[in-house]
Amino acid sequence: MHSETLPPEAEARLDAILADHLGMQGALLPVLHAVQAAFDHVPAAALPRIAAALNLSRAEVHGVMTFYHDFRDRPAGRRVIRLCRAEACQAMGAEALARDLQDRLGLDWHQTAADGSVTLEPVFCLGLCACAPAALVDGQPLGRVTAEGLARLAAGGRP
Repeated sequence: MHSETLPPEAEARLDAILADHLGMQGALLPVLHAVQAAFDHVPAAALPRIAAALNLSRAEVHGVMTFYHDFRDRPAGRRVIRLCRAEACQAMGAEALARDLQDRLGLDWHQTAADGSVTLEPVFCLGLCACAPAALVDGQPLGRVTAEGLARLAAGGRP
């Protein structure tokens, strides 16, 4: 499936993560979250090792990895902007905000700028419906976001 390999220090980190989760019921999601936290993404070379350790097929691990939008197969940008795509935010103009930011950045969903500065991701409800439209910037929830504010954040400004 994937021919890339992990460097020895990454293999050791992955082995430690797997050891921490062995014997746990339903360990796949916690393992994927831990791997992403350790590497800022889930390297393709880790999938066969995860599958073998958890006695799952590579297809099962790949399927879970690609089903959930929180998992990345490459590192994120220095800034991660997640825009809410749920109904309340849509009703408050989130679609126009998303198009504006995508046009400004030249990015589509799940893409990272070539210089690694920013990653743009959709999220489906941040629970900030009363403050729509909402975004999550580097893990910080923001309500009533504007096109100008998002552009400033994408350029590295403070939330």
